[in-house]
Amino acid sequence: MTVAPIKRLAMWSGPRNISTALMRSFENRPDCSVVDEPFYACYLHKTGLDHPGREDVLASQSIDAVSVIRSLNQPLAPGISLQYEKHMAHHFLPGMPSDWFQSRHHCILLRDPEAVIASYIKTRPTVTLEDIGILQLQGLFKKITNERGEAPLVVDSDDLLQNPAGMLQAICNHIGIEFLPAMLSWPSGKRDSDGVWAPWWYERVEASTGFEVRPPFDGELDAKWQNIAEQAADIHQQLARHRIRI
Repeated sequence: MTVAPIKRLAMWSGPRNISTALMRSFENRPDCSVVDEPFYACYLHKTGLDHPGREDVLASQSIDAVSVIRSLNQPLAPGISLQYEKHMAHHFLPGMPSDWFQSRHHCILLRDPEAVIASYIKTRPTVTLEDIGILQLQGLFKKITNERGEAPLVVDSDDLLQNPAGMLQAICNHIGIEFLPAMLSWPSGKRDSDGVWAPWWYERVEASTGFEVRPPFDGELDAKWQNIAEQAADIHQQLARHRIRI
């Protein structure tokens, strides 16, 4: 009997993207387990930021990055050969160990900064450039490229929503696994694998059963938020030049 080699995928994203829908997609594979934002408690503990459900998050996860990494490297359950890790780029703080990067495939997930900010401020009353993770995604792109000798895969979430099968096939090819049609849809509802922050952030994905094309953001941000979006736009464009195209 041939045993499939273990693969681990670190999916790096900013908030208000489709990383949770992608987590649903991969979790619908029979050979995959998922991990939801494992550094969130570390991030809140170190920064002292007040996020919705802060105390619940701190109680649900380790606040020690080394312990988190150790848990990410634990053997997978029998029959499971793939681990999907949903990471928020801004949760990975300076000084956290990165030696575990070598044992993963990495993917950076992008979304237009204006759309990210417009969605983000529906849940939190304020937002900063650091909150949307674009600076950290830029740093991670450089760090992963330097440490692994190859650039991470860059995926634009709108490209994926326009062509889910093609883009998922490309991601699977990057990892070296077979694309399964089961990744295109999933049952609606909550998941035991979701973080305790789900009630504040996951309402839409809990109602979903697959990838849905979203209309482009065509509203206007307040001037203070527009300024942040403009700062993020140049970095976003630099990363987007590397995105995979189908």
